[in-house]
Amino acid sequence: MQPLIDNARMFGQRPEEFARLAEGQSPDVLFITCSDSRVVPALITGARPGELFELRTAGNIVPPYAPGRPSAEAATVEYAVEVLGVTDIVVCGHSHCGAIGALVRGDDLDAVPAVRDWLAHAADEPASADAADPACAEAVQHHVLAQLLRLRSYPCVGQRLAAGRLRLRGWYYEVHTGAVREHLAGTDSFEAL
Repeated sequence: MQPLIDNARMFGQRPEEFARLAEGQSPDVLFITCSDSRVVPALITGARPGELFELRTAGNIVPPYAPGRPSAEAATVEYAVEVLGVTDIVVCGHSHCGAIGALVRGDDLDAVPAVRDWLAHAADEPASADAADPACAEAVQHHVLAQLLRLRSYPCVGQRLAAGRLRLRGWYYEVHTGAVREHLAGTDSFEAL
């Protein structure tokens, strides 16, 4: 913890670099990814403060849109689209994802009931050889696509997509190599950026 504290102390000693941020934010991208500590959106994209609006959830899950039952995730998506006017939403899954791996393996999650109940929002994972693969690449990629489909059910997202003012992107990040792949609809595959 001490190195993090030391960096935080030094970070605040450059106020001239951050003064403009007090004027507001206008990011172009909502970046939805996992809470996993190995996935660092600004590091992956090179974004500076104010350039990414982030939503991080266990397993990069976007819960189903439920009118009358607000969630932090739905509020974040709505704010990014309606107030900030982002032009792109990236859903970024990653290799070695504990959440998706637990689903693929059928792990008993009774000891962590909040995790178990949250993961119930995930899409059904494909039965595959992924259960033996710690990266779970196929399952994670399938999951990313399911979250993109789910985003389309959010009214604000659907309206902006129909108006051609928003793009949805599916990314897959390999924590063991640093490579990033994007889903290409034409080939229905994840290819290097």
